[in-house]
Amino acid sequence: MRSITFSEATLEAMSEEMERDDRVFIMGEDIARQGGIFGQFKGLPQRFGFDRVKDTPISETAIVGAGVGAALAGMRPVVDMHFADFLGVAMDEVFNQMAKIRYMFGGQTTVPVVLRAPDGIIRSAAAQHSQCIESWFLHIPGLKVVIPSNPADAKGLLKSAIRDDNPVLYFEHKVLFPMKGEVPDGDHLTPIGKASIARAGKDITIISYSLMLHRALEAAKALAESGIEAEVIDLRTISPIDKETIFESIAKTKRVMIVHEAVKTGGVGAEIAALIAEEMLDCLDAPVKRLGAPYVPIPFSPVLEKMVRIGIEDIVKAAREIC
Repeated sequence: MRSITFSEATLEAMSEEMERDDRVFIMGEDIARQGGIFGQFKGLPQRFGFDRVKDTPISETAIVGAGVGAALAGMRPVVDMHFADFLGVAMDEVFNQMAKIRYMFGGQTTVPVVLRAPDGIIRSAAAQHSQCIESWFLHIPGLKVVIPSNPADAKGLLKSAIRDDNPVLYFEHKVLFPMKGEVPDGDHLTPIGKASIARAGKDITIISYSLMLHRALEAAKALAESGIEAEVIDLRTISPIDKETIFESIAKTKRVMIVHEAVKTGGVGAEIAALIAEEMLDCLDAPVKRLGAPYVPIPFSPVLEKMVRIGIEDIVKAAREIC
């Protein structure tokens, strides 16, 4: 077990998978010459060559399309999207091609593509470089969507995504890149589709993922000081959603809140709230609570940007109201 950063964990995952399987390669804008906009690919071209770490033109349509084609030809591409916001440029390739080809071919082929998509609010990056858009892809059959919150899962989920025969979107919050955490030695894999209990509790279940998971944990500490013991679930995967872990927790706590940085309207929280309403309503002692960003673009102004963020105090206040 070692303490390394989130960025170092993903770099380690890439190195190990490229070493293990020579079909694995990575491509995207500014990743070979520059090492990635956040330095998450530094050293890979020197180790594996520029044939397996490819700089591409500034065309997300071409990048994703080439990744799908390479996967159909037997390779295992990892495609870096620079910023998650740019996935909108390549949506036809994502939801009409990548997500559907295995089904349309009757399972005669696989599409093992990983799309790496840095997301989230960071330092006045403004409306086109700050969004959390993971819920878009929750609605598309044929895709898996993973979102790690810590270095161990950053490495484990990326390795599992690369080995999966289905297309996987791998969202990585930009604020988390420098965050340090313990990562197991060896061939560490985190299972796709399995949530984890980040903190045990008995009074309320708080469900979150990515950066907000850490704010949920800080809120849980504050709540404990006033006698409220919150159980915090780290989803890790939002497609498929681990209903079993969520429902087991709600059966114990009888109260639930879902927290995410993405816009509240139509978010992951809405889907989970609907699942709970359909299958666990009789277990609840209070209505389901959702916390998410207001229905506005992410502002450039630091003062306005702060107003759309979900803070620890927001989670604490909502939890106390429920309890």
